[in-house]
Amino acid sequence: MHDATHASLPSPWVQRWTPLVPSGTPVLDIACGGGRHLRWFARHGHPVTGVDRDPQAVATARGLGEAIEADIEGGPWPLAGRRFGAVVVTHYLWRPLLPTVLDSVAEGGALIYETFAEGNASVGRPARPEFLLRHGELLALCAAPQWRVVAYEDGFLSPPERFVQRIAAVRAPWGTAEGPARHPL
Repeated sequence: MHDATHASLPSPWVQRWTPLVPSGTPVLDIACGGGRHLRWFARHGHPVTGVDRDPQAVATARGLGEAIEADIEGGPWPLAGRRFGAVVVTHYLWRPLLPTVLDSVAEGGALIYETFAEGNASVGRPARPEFLLRHGELLALCAAPQWRVVAYEDGFLSPPERFVQRIAAVRAPWGTAEGPARHPL
């Protein structure tokens, strides 16, 4: 498959865990690029918001929903106080933002995160440690009692060759008086 075509398709990880997102709830895609995940969630009936620092990417994503141009590494968080039925992050890591990422997920909402991990320097870019998740880092991020990890992977994928870490987690509540929540695998 050509790289441009692959880049426009939603991540298989995101596709697989879309059922965790409560029906009709808003979805935030952080570092949304041209909007491949915004497009996916809009087609599944979700209002979508994307944030990216690249003006061209934001212009492309603007027709899909709310698209915000912001430097989330050097400037203020543009969505302060807002919560979403899902927060999606792929191919992006800025550790100082991780607490904000978690706080942006509404109660009952989902975090779907996938990015490069340690070992990736042996096969390509990114290669700098600050852009690669450490072993178990996403698990540790979602270790608080209000998070229920539904799926987690940390390993090597091909093609293209890359080391990734990914998680799908739901923010409490975990069940009701009628019993535990049922998150389909």
